[in-house]
Amino acid sequence: MLPFQLTRLGIVMTPAPDDPCEAWGVLNPASARKDGDLYLFPRDVAEGNYSRIGIAKVEFDDAGNPTGVTRLGYALEPETDYERSERGTGGVEDPRITWVEPLQIWVMAYTAVARWGPRIALAVSHDLFHWERLGLLTWEPTCDTDFGIYGNKDGAFFPDVVLDPDGNEALALVHRPTYLVAHPDGTVTLEVPCDVKDERESIWLGYVSLEHARADIRHLTHVYTSELLATPEFEWESLKIGGGTPPALIPEGWLMFYHGVTGYYSLNPNVPKHVVYAAGALVMDRKRPTTIVYRSPQPVLQPQGEDEKEGIVRNVVFPTAIDRRERGRLDVYYGMADSRIGVACTDTPQHLPGDEKDL
Repeated sequence: MLPFQLTRLGIVMTPAPDDPCEAWGVLNPASARKDGDLYLFPRDVAEGNYSRIGIAKVEFDDAGNPTGVTRLGYALEPETDYERSERGTGGVEDPRITWVEPLQIWVMAYTAVARWGPRIALAVSHDLFHWERLGLLTWEPTCDTDFGIYGNKDGAFFPDVVLDPDGNEALALVHRPTYLVAHPDGTVTLEVPCDVKDERESIWLGYVSLEHARADIRHLTHVYTSELLATPEFEWESLKIGGGTPPALIPEGWLMFYHGVTGYYSLNPNVPKHVVYAAGALVMDRKRPTTIVYRSPQPVLQPQGEDEKEGIVRNVVFPTAIDRRERGRLDVYYGMADSRIGVACTDTPQHLPGDEKDL
């Protein structure tokens, strides 16, 4: 059996039937532990695709398996101009939370949706319950390209320092630019940066100055360069790939569960999508994460059963949160058909298959 295969534990959160703020689903949560308790930060979607980021405490049974949640309100609601649109849609979506050890602070990267489309924004917290917005990511040019022109999603920070392309210690985050540029006349063009040959959406790494972020936490939003990490490679991810859970350190390097998509869709919003979202595992080198140590040739989780095949968006499993348990166990929380939240588990392997390495 290939490593990191996920075993389903069940559904932990479904929309409250009497809450209009959850009418279109609860999905794609972040997670964080404090004082031994685990908290989820789900995307709560109201009618019209208007999203808030909630807070919920996870409940466990006697065997230590997650069984449900207790709702505790909201971490973020759309307030700023980069989180709202005139149509009343958009909002704050799909958070990922990382305890960034050198800064001693929780960092939330989330998707902010306004009239110009999705962008990655940051918020920080010392207690998980009160969040300070830092704003949208800003980008120094990489290969003469300002990544701020693109839609962007799936932002997630590494917990500790890595080496940037010049070998300097830096903070880093995963991101997924769409390569789509919206123009004032209403047209949208595809513009792929850095002479990248693959036009499909892929996973990139962005780097942030540790020194500047220590001096002023607001500098955490300033990305000074980006590198391509991975492009679609296998059949199960042939349409596009993107980030998933924040990177977690295992003996072989940084482990991230990511998503891959097959099927087809059109840039025309009136044309229905026919896609399948599955999850894979990616292990990156501890110091230079653009060196891939292992990558799943097959999905570790793919849609099965009605809860993952039927919902707001059909045929979706979308990993966004990871919780490290005792004795090498890892729990992964994921969106199910963009409607509810499930959890699955795996064990950290003692060794990775040598014949599956992608060095």
